[in-house]
Amino acid sequence: MKKTIIALAAMFAVALGANAQKFGHVDTQSIMQSLPELTKANGELQAKAQELDNQMKEMQDEFQKNYEAYEKTKATLAPKDQQTREAELQEQYSKIQNAAQQNQQELQKLQQEKMQPIQQKIMTAIQNVGKAGQYTYIFEASAPLYTGAGSKDVTADVKAEINKIK
Repeated sequence: MKKTIIALAAMFAVALGANAQKFGHVDTQSIMQSLPELTKANGELQAKAQELDNQMKEMQDEFQKNYEAYEKTKATLAPKDQQTREAELQEQYSKIQNAAQQNQQELQKLQQEKMQPIQQKIMTAIQNVGKAGQYTYIFEASAPLYTGAGSKDVTADVKAEINKIK
């Protein structure tokens, strides 16, 4: 009998503990899209991408011009001169490929630099809302397979907290 009462008391305590947990979910994509910092960062990224694209186009146009000039004079060149021009064209082409890789890396680095403070701001706001609301967990809204009635959407709360952080 004592064992049954102890077991029931333990199950009751576990049930009370489970009920004391508080869950929330947040749509960080919605929050991010609403931030003016994202618009500014995207504008800067697009401007840099356009600048790099223009540089690549200039390099490619120069290569095309040199290649066409070579093709026109190829028949009149001595074999040694042909090899020299072909080597120059190959080197120019390699420089274009290297520049394309460097540009891609530069854009990725710039994107990380621009997005990191925005993501940190959102995480800080989520943590502040979690602490203030005494949530056990706050999940990303796009990740769970099921969200029951016991989970509150705290997206609006996080947006309000972000406005306080500014």
